[in-house]
Amino acid sequence: MLTRAQNDMLTRTGPGTAMGALFRRFWIPVLLSRELAEPDGPPVRVNVLGEQLVAFRDSAGAVGLAEARCPHRGANLFFGRNEDGGLRCAYHGWKFDVRGQCLEIPTMASDAPTYAHLRERAAIVAYPTREWGDYIWAYLGPAEAMPPLPEMEFALVGPAHRYVSKKLQECNWAQSAEGAVDTAHFSFLHAPVGEGAMARLPPAYAEQVRWMKADGAPRYTVVEHDAGLTLAGGRHADGGDTYWRIAQYLMPNHSLAPGGAAGQTYHGQTWVPIDDTSCWVFTYSWNPERPLGEAERATFAAGGAIHSEVDEHYAPLRRRANDYLIDRAMQKHESFTGIRGISEQDAAIQDSQGLIHDRAREMLGPTDLGVSRLRALMLEAARDLAAGKPPPAAANPAAYRVRSGLIVTPGALPFDEVMTRRFGHPTGRFDLAPAHAAAAE
Repeated sequence: MLTRAQNDMLTRTGPGTAMGALFRRFWIPVLLSRELAEPDGPPVRVNVLGEQLVAFRDSAGAVGLAEARCPHRGANLFFGRNEDGGLRCAYHGWKFDVRGQCLEIPTMASDAPTYAHLRERAAIVAYPTREWGDYIWAYLGPAEAMPPLPEMEFALVGPAHRYVSKKLQECNWAQSAEGAVDTAHFSFLHAPVGEGAMARLPPAYAEQVRWMKADGAPRYTVVEHDAGLTLAGGRHADGGDTYWRIAQYLMPNHSLAPGGAAGQTYHGQTWVPIDDTSCWVFTYSWNPERPLGEAERATFAAGGAIHSEVDEHYAPLRRRANDYLIDRAMQKHESFTGIRGISEQDAAIQDSQGLIHDRAREMLGPTDLGVSRLRALMLEAARDLAAGKPPPAAANPAAYRVRSGLIVTPGALPFDEVMTRRFGHPTGRFDLAPAHAAAAE
């Protein structure tokens, strides 16, 4: 468990906090590219890390992310007009470009002696943005420390090979992220119950579910690498074999899911704090070997895999306000929770821990090793930054070229051999195929 002071450090990400400073040393996704679909389109509110911002795509297609307050009289620029290369305040027409520079002050004569000085002083805070993997990423840290974008595989493959979305989560970012590195809960939270439910599963997955249900105490292995952590849970399989589910946690807030055999579609999630009691979960699926089919995309849009079925505002249809539409009859006869959707099952339990989970009251066991190591990684990085040591991962984009997945191995192999058998590398590193690298450029 953590002390209350450690819990506060882990969960607080607003301006002036240690964890907030750590997040601000990395590029983080803040919008789907399709949320700013066209030049001069409607501005979009962006609340991130406790800051209230506004995003817009200007006439040339560049994306701006700036503070939402007009410096003139404090009006919210979300209500502004996006036109002719800038965002114009709806109150008195002051206009700003994607860099936050004030372009025009129409309430003042442009030849007035103080016009140029006032226009210069009227600049608003604006953050650098990049479009990468169908997301809009932002960097909210010091300009002199701006790192490269992380070379995550979903963004490196061509658009036809990936599907991206996002979902609102109504709890602190850390408890949701912790759920991603806790493979032990798959034996319970996501388990089907009853012979009928098991019979409807694809045969290969039914076998894996049987192993997970039979062995609720996986043996954890956690290995630190340049971008974060490899986290693996080994369970007993048939004939003395071991069933491995291998996840990746990448600094500061990305996780690659442990499901998927070689050749199957990969999945990942990124947690971006809105404030201390809610976050956006950016979800992505990709296949480096083939384009995703229309049926596969439709399944993801309907809430398949790690994605959630969402409304037009990207709020899950099954959420805290409606108890995730829990079906008690289904819980008795078909699924362990009675809640539809892996994403919604996760959210229900993570949200149930409270808006900010009190880790000082926990009782941890052997299967919580991944959670403990994640917390230690983040707290140490935040303390190091406060002491003047920047996070090395931010400056090492190639370290993010890792994969997650599952494998069945004979007996008790050394873990580096397990990783090499599954990925061809002891930490899951990959080299992108030339054709896909070209498609991503």
